Amino acid sequence: MLYTRLEKTTLAELDRRSSTMSPSIVTVGLAAAALVAIVRVGPEELASRFSELRPAHMFLACFLPAAAAVVYLMLRPRAVYLVDYAGFRTPHTCRIPFASFLEHAKLLPELNERSIRFMTRLLERSGLGEETCLPPAHHYIGTHKYCTVDAARAEFELVAFSAIDDLLAKTGIAPEAIDILIVNCSLFCPTPSLVDMIVNKYKLRSDIRSMHLSGMGCSAGLIAVGLARNLLQVAPHGAHALVVSTETITPNYYLGIERAMLLPNCLFRIGGAAALLSTSPAKARFRLKHLIRTLTGAQDGAYRCVFQEEDGEGHRGINLSKDLMNIAGDALKANITAMGPLVLPASEQLKFAYSFVARKAINRRVKPYIPDFRTAFEHFCIHAGGRAIIDELQKNLGLSDEQVEASRMTLHKFGNTSSSSLWYELGYIEAKGRMRKGDRVWMIGFGSGFKCNGAAWECIQPARNADGPWATSIHRYPVDIPDVLTH
Repeated sequence: MLYTRLEKTTLAELDRRSSTMSPSIVTVGLAAAALVAIVRVGPEELASRFSELRPAHMFLACFLPAAAAVVYLMLRPRAVYLVDYAGFRTPHTCRIPFASFLEHAKLLPELNERSIRFMTRLLERSGLGEETCLPPAHHYIGTHKYCTVDAARAEFELVAFSAIDDLLAKTGIAPEAIDILIVNCSLFCPTPSLVDMIVNKYKLRSDIRSMHLSGMGCSAGLIAVGLARNLLQVAPHGAHALVVSTETITPNYYLGIERAMLLPNCLFRIGGAAALLSTSPAKARFRLKHLIRTLTGAQDGAYRCVFQEEDGEGHRGINLSKDLMNIAGDALKANITAMGPLVLPASEQLKFAYSFVARKAINRRVKPYIPDFRTAFEHFCIHAGGRAIIDELQKNLGLSDEQVEASRMTLHKFGNTSSSSLWYELGYIEAKGRMRKGDRVWMIGFGSGFKCNGAAWECIQPARNADGPWATSIHRYPVDIPDVLTH
């Protein structure tokens, strides 16, 4: 069952809370007793007793609490804030309607009629719209001939530099004020690295801490956020971390006929985002509350369910296993198990515990209580990896159509943009004017390995306008997405 493991964790969390409450109750009781004793003694006798204390006693009584408070403040993890974020605005010239996509595919001698029919049926049921975009190299006839390293670099520069430019303009942060740079891009790892390209473009400092995360799939954006959070803990207070999330798809066009490896050709599209994090709350728009990472790679099936390999003809591509949805469901269970006790209100956890006890002690046929995560979050950003993923999470979490609207509309407008899709979804919610101060957002990402990562954010300051990737189209959304698109 989806929440069996969460039931055990919830009970453990309740037990932990009760154990931590006991010292608090004792402390309050002792403080009250001490206050009553002071009142009974009276001010004159109390003053005389203080005068009898030695200077060493007075010093220790004042110094030790102050020292303990200083040590606590120094060791306490710093809060991390999202200053702002920006998504790549896909140019109209990169738009790829279904008809153009299929026409180009038909001109490839490596693809047979059976493969074309499969791709056609997949696109009709994918949830993608007619305005998704592919990189410039994929618009040429004989696509594979133009998917060079230079074309891949050009795609990264177009996406990453555009998003960073928008972010710097939004925040007013100078490039030399950036202390940490993290880029995640799974399948394109050139030399010099992608972080080196950004350092060279913006002339960043020579002492900047820079990392490139590769091969970690569509959930790598939240992994990058987690890494930035950890590095900010040891950086000077107020330091800035720039996170760039994208997937360069130019060199990853599959030319074979294996159906499981044709899926990425149909679903993945150009996109990217840049986010600026800091330990300073000045000008911040969100606060990072929790970040939970779940990796199920120890299991062979999970490890191989999203796998880059060559087919029988030697064509390289990404093989998506038919067990992908089941594996994603198991990873989600594990992630919810860790996230639930941190965010669910006590009332939900008590209902959960009561259901667990009733099933164990009274009747196993009692239906388990599924926690209502809508009591913990106002907004949900589910990785727009495909219609099936969004459908499954909506069903398992009991979400309304409006609560998954951002994910569906992002998939329709931009396609699967890998790790950056979560930022497009957050942008959709803000562009619609639905974000309010104090609102909580749950981001859920899935990726190869297999990974499920979740991040909980709290809004400090909503966006003032709809400027961004949705600026020119938000007035047309939401749109109706049929089960099967006719064209």
